[in-house]
Amino acid sequence: MSSEQPAGGGSDSEQAGTCDEQDGGGGEPSGAAGAVDGEASPASGEVAGGVWDALRTVIDPELGINIVDLGLVYDVGVEEGSASVTMTLTSPGCPAGGQILGGAKTAAESADGVDEAVVSLVWKPFWTPDKIDPKVRAMLGV
Repeated sequence: MSSEQPAGGGSDSEQAGTCDEQDGGGGEPSGAAGAVDGEASPASGEVAGGVWDALRTVIDPELGINIVDLGLVYDVGVEEGSASVTMTLTSPGCPAGGQILGGAKTAAESADGVDEAVVSLVWKPFWTPDKIDPKVRAMLGV
């Protein structure tokens, strides 16, 4: 049911809307998949790809970079019109956390083939600047 990324997400999660601890990971999506009896569903894969694209429109207001390139989004899954997004935030206090998580939900729900989306906030593994897309890191000089 998911489109996983190399760094993967953690198992500790909360529903979107909180921003009180910090652990995260990230990386680029490795491709879209949707499991139906152990096989990938092409339609689910296309929808998951659309969710990834939509999530790239969500910009971290403090850094001015989209949440996918920042490595905040760990996983996207799509099953029968329902999308699940697993992500983290860059810092424990995260003053823009609610805005970012709400933006992720709205963006995921805007993707073709998605009727509803659930955004889960995870804190493991710890997010570091190493999770930022290498091209963006180079542009930032980090």
